[in-house]
Amino acid sequence: MILIIASLAGGLVYLNAASDLNKIAPRTITPRGPLTNEENSTIAIFEHAKKSVVFISTKQRVRDHWTRNIFSVPSGTGSGLIWDSQGHVITNFHVIKGSSEATIRLEDGRDYKATLVGVSPSHDLAVLKITVSTESPPPIPIGESDDLKVGQKVYAIGNPFGLDWTLTTGIISALNRSLGSEGGQNIEHLIQTDAAINPGNSGGPLLDSYGRLIGINTAIYSPSGASAGIGFAVPVDTINRVVPQLIQHKKYTPPSIGIHLDPWINKRITETMGIKGVAILRVTPGSSAANSGLEAARLRSDSVIVPGDIITKIEGIPVESISKYYGLMDDFKIGEDITISIHRHGENLDVIVRLQGR
Repeated sequence: MILIIASLAGGLVYLNAASDLNKIAPRTITPRGPLTNEENSTIAIFEHAKKSVVFISTKQRVRDHWTRNIFSVPSGTGSGLIWDSQGHVITNFHVIKGSSEATIRLEDGRDYKATLVGVSPSHDLAVLKITVSTESPPPIPIGESDDLKVGQKVYAIGNPFGLDWTLTTGIISALNRSLGSEGGQNIEHLIQTDAAINPGNSGGPLLDSYGRLIGINTAIYSPSGASAGIGFAVPVDTINRVVPQLIQHKKYTPPSIGIHLDPWINKRITETMGIKGVAILRVTPGSSAANSGLEAARLRSDSVIVPGDIITKIEGIPVESISKYYGLMDDFKIGEDITISIHRHGENLDVIVRLQGR
C-alpha cells in the first residue's frame, strides 16, 4: 500500500506504509510530579462538599387545550444543598417557582421526590424535604459572612446548564451588594464573586477555603445570560436566620415597627422636601412605632398631604428607599431595640424603637 502526502514545497512525497509508518511510536510521557498544595486543597474541598450538593429538576402541571387532560412537563433544573440530618434541602425560590413537583438527585445517583416546606421570595430562598432511608449525605459546615474579605478565594458547586456537580473557583469581588427580589424588597449584603456562575448554578453552595458554606449562588449579571464574571450569592448569615423559621413556621416573619408606607406618596413627599428617606404614611395603634411616638403624615381638609416623620437612617445606615428600608430592617431580630433617625418638622431626631412581628 502506498500513501501520498503533501510536502511543504508543494510537491508530493510517497511513503511506504508498511515500512515508514511502522517506525512512528507514541511520544514518551513526562511524569506529572506532585500536585501543588493549592490543587490538593481545592480537590479536598470539592470531594468533601459534592456529596452534600444536589441536582434539582422540576415539573409543571399543564392542561391540554383539546383533551383537557392534565399532565406534567419539565420546567427547569437547578442546584441545592443538604441543610441538616432531617433531609431538609435549601435552594433558591426562583428554582422551584411555578413548579408542581420537584425531584432531587443525590451525588450517588439516588432520586427522591421532594415536598415543599416553606419559601421566602424576599430572600430568594426555599426549603424542600426528602426522606433518605440510608446513608444520608452530611450537611456542609456553616461559616459566617460578616467577616468576609474582598480577595479571598471561594468555590462554587452546582449544575450549570444541567452539567451536574461542576466546580468553579474565583475570589470575592465585592461585598454588601444589593439586588431586588421577588418579594419586592432588596436582598442586602449579597456576596459578589467572579467564580463562574451560570443558569443551573442557582441554589448551589458558595464555599470558603475551609469548605464552609458562606452563601448560596442566586444570580448573575450578564447581558448574554451566561457567566460574565459577576455573580451574586445570598450570604450565609441571612440563610441561617431565615431557614430555621421556614422549617419551623413554614414562612418567614420579618421584623417591623408597625408603620405603613406607600411608594407613590413617599416619592411625592421626599422629592418635595428634598430629603432622601422613607415617609411614614400611617402608624398602627398600639404598635412599637406608636409607643415610641413616631408621627404619620396627615391629610388636610383641602387634600394637601402634611408630612409626618421621615426615616432617614436605621442604626446610622442611610435609608434612601422603601426597599432599602425593608432590607435593613431584616438585619435585626424581633424583640431588639434599634435606633431610627428621623426628620421631623425641620429637625433631625433619634428614636429608639423595639422591633415586633409584621
